[in-house]
Amino acid sequence: MKTYIIAEAGVNHNGRLNLAYNLVNTAKKIKANCVKFQLFKHNYLTTKFAPQASYQKKNTKKKQTQFELLKRLELNTNNLIKIQKYCEQKKIDFLLSVFGIEELKIIKKLKLKTVKLPSGEINNLPLLKGIARSNLNLILSTGMANMKEITFTLNYLKKNGLKKNKISILQCTTDYPTKLNDVNLRAMKTLQQKFKVKVGLSDHTIENESSISAVAMGATIIEKHLTLNNHMSGPDHKASLNPKKFKELINSIRKVEILLGSGKKLPSKAELKIKKIVRKSIVAKLPIKKGEIFTDINITCKRPEGGISASNWEKVVGKKSTKNFSPDEFIKLWKKFVLFQALEQILDY
Repeated sequence: MKTYIIAEAGVNHNGRLNLAYNLVNTAKKIKANCVKFQLFKHNYLTTKFAPQASYQKKNTKKKQTQFELLKRLELNTNNLIKIQKYCEQKKIDFLLSVFGIEELKIIKKLKLKTVKLPSGEINNLPLLKGIARSNLNLILSTGMANMKEITFTLNYLKKNGLKKNKISILQCTTDYPTKLNDVNLRAMKTLQQKFKVKVGLSDHTIENESSISAVAMGATIIEKHLTLNNHMSGPDHKASLNPKKFKELINSIRKVEILLGSGKKLPSKAELKIKKIVRKSIVAKLPIKKGEIFTDINITCKRPEGGISASNWEKVVGKKSTKNFSPDEFIKLWKKFVLFQALEQILDY
């Protein structure tokens, strides 16, 4: 199963439609499965006096409120409709993070079947109820949350009619960029084991190792911020991957998927060829005359495969030779034994 890779455009469009289109183009070019934007109304999302988060202050280098910041980064409904149509033209999935109950009307208008719930909304009961009763597929981020809060949220969603098979949970650390010692990939496995749902990683590190490791550990979804340029003005550009780095990440993830294989322990096609050379058969160690008893003195095991397998040693020792054998000659027994060995090999695979 291929990992679903979300290129999080977020607010890296800086409120400009042309930049949003460029982010869609880039996500398609680097072969992400999906490009995600954020759906919010700044006047519903925050009070006029709410301060910026520390990372926002650091990255924007501006003295402003969250209200002022988000007002500039907001995409109106008409622009979101245009971006969705553009994604359809480019044949890349379009996804939105939703921040409030009011925005669900826009989700319905856009006819989206899946939404992302950002970490800050995990305790937003009106929004959770609206998502559940809309029967939407939900990708749930868990930054800043503990197991008690996540359990409560999932129970609340269930209570309001959302089935477990419509929910995916992402391990997430809400810090931009996230330090490696705060990623806690094992928490992703804990979530999977506890809630029996699909899991993934919303990765805010500036490295690729977290996402690559998460895929090796069973992540089915990877979300990572995408920027056109890390030096652009805005709160998230510095914690995002530029196109080159993001492409490298996707290539690495696809390689890991190949490396993971099927999980069945069987020899590969290449190994089957090598096996014929390096597996051993039972051969004569010394000249053996017809009627002589096979012992560990006159027979041994040597490469290649092709005679009686070395695994049948105990069945050969003590038997009578049916012919003369020269040193290194494959030992042969009655035909029924050869057929029995061939049948054993077939049953092994």
